[in-house]
Amino acid sequence: MRGHSAPADRPAQRPVTSEQIVRDLRLLGVKPAQTLLVHASLSALGAVAGGASAVVRALRQVVGPEGHLVAPTGTEENSTTSRAHRARIARLTPEQALAYRDTMPAFDPASMPSGMGAISEALRTASGAVRSAHPQSSFAAIGPQADLLMADHRIDCHLGPDSPLGKLDKMNAQALMLGVGYWSFTGFHLAEYTYTSNPPLRSYSCVVRAAGGGRCWMTYDDVVLDDNEFEDIGKSMEMELAVNRGLVGDVQCRLVPLHPAVEFAAEWMRRHRI
Repeated sequence: MRGHSAPADRPAQRPVTSEQIVRDLRLLGVKPAQTLLVHASLSALGAVAGGASAVVRALRQVVGPEGHLVAPTGTEENSTTSRAHRARIARLTPEQALAYRDTMPAFDPASMPSGMGAISEALRTASGAVRSAHPQSSFAAIGPQADLLMADHRIDCHLGPDSPLGKLDKMNAQALMLGVGYWSFTGFHLAEYTYTSNPPLRSYSCVVRAAGGGRCWMTYDDVVLDDNEFEDIGKSMEMELAVNRGLVGDVQCRLVPLHPAVEFAAEWMRRHRI
């Protein structure tokens, strides 16, 4: 796609600076020592001087050394049951699909890039960051309790109570939505585990890096994850819950209290999904 230059009668857009992001985040309501679950789009923020790393530096400055930053760092490229994989093989023959399967990257938490965007990847690779070991729905965290937050991420609990997301739900975390909609809000996925005692399950399959550098395929059952209704849930939620809204850089952003949002979504699902 070709880039678009500014019209001759309008000045080029100034880059968004780290200092501006710090100021905007504080105005949005982010405070020192907070725990933030970050969902973000670098392109939506505008032209950021210093790129994704500058955004992470600004986030770290605002929450300070006592705060925590957490971001989803999930991957789809190593899964045969992901939406991305199904799209890739849609026009392949069965033989071609099998050949493609043999080339899929094996998940290694230390080296596989985040599939959740540039800011997520910058947080994953930042100094002091710790990543959970789930081969499809990992998270990365920075902060004094990052190791505890990322520990014991069960294979059969992508985004449920036994994931980092479940721990954040108990910590009064805030979800920071930087230029993204509720379609990306992982907190609503946590509600999919809690809105009923018997949520629907499905099979998942992915390839991981085994000891010694080999490849190992894993198949397991977990809750069906369906984000199709998340924008509707978010719109309904904002009519009842206090959600801070404001500009960060060039885009409207939200600061959402995680636990009340999960509780609202669970009740919404009880009314609409059962």
